[in-house]
Amino acid sequence: MKKLIIASLFLFVLTPLLAQTGEIFTTEEGAIRGYDPVAFFKEAKPVKGKKELAYFWNGATWSFSTKENLEAFKAAPEKYAPQYGGYCAYGTSQGHKAPTQTDTWTIVNDKLYFNYNKSVQATWKKDQPELIKKADANWPTVKTQ
Repeated sequence: MKKLIIASLFLFVLTPLLAQTGEIFTTEEGAIRGYDPVAFFKEAKPVKGKKELAYFWNGATWSFSTKENLEAFKAAPEKYAPQYGGYCAYGTSQGHKAPTQTDTWTIVNDKLYFNYNKSVQATWKKDQPELIKKADANWPTVKTQ
């Protein structure tokens, strides 16, 4: 029993840290904190996905608010999935992964980006084109960290 409790505590503490090591930013709620990636494009706002409308793609569980959004994602996941796996766009431009908040979303040239927080997002928005170039160049190395 004691070993089971210790193992459970170990997993409880490490799970959030391990989520940061994959190619997709995930929490216990799934990819991008359980929000529907398609809704950012179709509704221009964060919309929480439903567990019953989930889809496993690229090592993560994605949730959707409608069956139509789920089907759109299944047909073209690269179109709707956030850049840099949903990790912070500014952080990726600086050569590292950072978690994100869904209220920091931006769509630039039909691509979805997130940032660590509103303050970082303000910095990122000052020079998006250059920072996107840097992040694009860094992502092949950063995604494996």
